[in-house]
Amino acid sequence: MSLAASTRSEITKQFTNGGLLILGVVLVGYGALPAAGLAFTLGGTATGLIGGGDGLPQLREGLAGLLYSLASSVGYVVPLLIGTLIVTVEFRHKTLTPTFLATPRRGTVMWAKILVGILLGVLYAAAAIIATVGTAAGVLAGLGLDTELGASDTWALLGRIVIAFALWTLVGVGVGTLVRNQVAAIVIVLAFTQFVEPIARLAGQFVNGLSNVTNYLPGAASDALVGASVFSIGGGGGTSAAASMPLEWWAGGLVLAAYAVVFLILGHILSWRRDVS
Repeated sequence: MSLAASTRSEITKQFTNGGLLILGVVLVGYGALPAAGLAFTLGGTATGLIGGGDGLPQLREGLAGLLYSLASSVGYVVPLLIGTLIVTVEFRHKTLTPTFLATPRRGTVMWAKILVGILLGVLYAAAAIIATVGTAAGVLAGLGLDTELGASDTWALLGRIVIAFALWTLVGVGVGTLVRNQVAAIVIVLAFTQFVEPIARLAGQFVNGLSNVTNYLPGAASDALVGASVFSIGGGGGTSAAASMPLEWWAGGLVLAAYAVVFLILGHILSWRRDVS
């Protein structure tokens, strides 16, 4: 079977997977609710609606971009899980056996999953952006604050969010290939993204020299790629994230891409070529 035919088959598999639709709904809520809450809190504080007086005008600088970046800084775990499920669901339900019988060249199957992973990453990025930006911009407009939707920098940030989602999906495909057990893979993803890395990045703000390591963790690299992150509020003295991003956006993208490549190569060498039971 050719790569094109294998990719079409892979698309059919993924778009008939109800679990991915559920994750999409979760992603929309995961983006819209924090965006609404944070936009009201920070926007209200900036205008004086919360706290009274003249508020804190300095919070207005970069506020829109910071809120829009929630799509990736909070929602990145969803494309990571999607990429993991693209592979592990086949191991769990043993559908890889007929897949490999139809396409004996396992590299072709892997490339098909990579291409479909990129497609899903882009589609889910669009859903996350619509949910997050639509909600945050609506709240900002209601508070009389600039939504910055006419600025080229804002659209560049949104474009980088799409790239980040695609890369996160590929990281997930690599993890799913390397860790065949679906439950184990999901537990590892959630434990690392929700506990290990956040704690390490928090510790990096207080332990001298540790930030030189934590800056290269995948979540930190993703935030650098996007160019803004809600996690930069504490260390930046405001909402403008540019000064607190440890890496240039292109460097963050290269680091995140390197994680995807390493996991994909290790998965192909150590697991993908093994027998499927």
